[in-house]
Amino acid sequence: MEINATQVKELRESTGAGIMDCKQALQEAGGDMEKAVRILREKGLAGAQKKAGRSAADGIIDAYIHLNNRIGVLLEVNCETDFVARNETFRAMVHDVAMHIAASRPLYVSPEEIPEEVLEQEREINRSRALKEGKPQKVVDKIVEGRMKKYYEEVCLLEQPFVKDPEITVGELVQRTIAAVGENIVVRRFARFQVGEASE
Repeated sequence: MEINATQVKELRESTGAGIMDCKQALQEAGGDMEKAVRILREKGLAGAQKKAGRSAADGIIDAYIHLNNRIGVLLEVNCETDFVARNETFRAMVHDVAMHIAASRPLYVSPEEIPEEVLEQEREINRSRALKEGKPQKVVDKIVEGRMKKYYEEVCLLEQPFVKDPEITVGELVQRTIAAVGENIVVRRFARFQVGEASE
């Protein structure tokens, strides 16, 4: 059955679950909204968004060193309690995210972290590119927004497709872990190091 974006958006707004989880639940439910909500609740995915407002002051710092010792990542991820900080599901997720950073080279955690001047410069480049391609003025803004979304997927950790499962984003992986452990989780900051990179 074909599931449209409006159905996914409606389910996402009512449950707080990730986009791919909503789409799968709707497909499983044959498009029935109530049944899809029940499926998400049974999987523990509904309501993860509601936990996002809670304070996350505990957590861990994880280090990932790639096998050839030429790439390393330090990552801080926060949760609400030291109980969850010691939880295996939480720790495995943090380590997976650190490994993802090593492989995918994000520059920022989320779009909100990108400096305004960088965003403006990126918008200008895309606007000028669209105009040079001969696109009509009235659709240029839509094209720019579409390309900015693509840019976020390239440079923002939470927007990137997760390397171990490209069907979901890193942000959706975090949402699933929130649902699993029952606490808010915040990816706070990271640093990625690569031998010789600074001197290039």
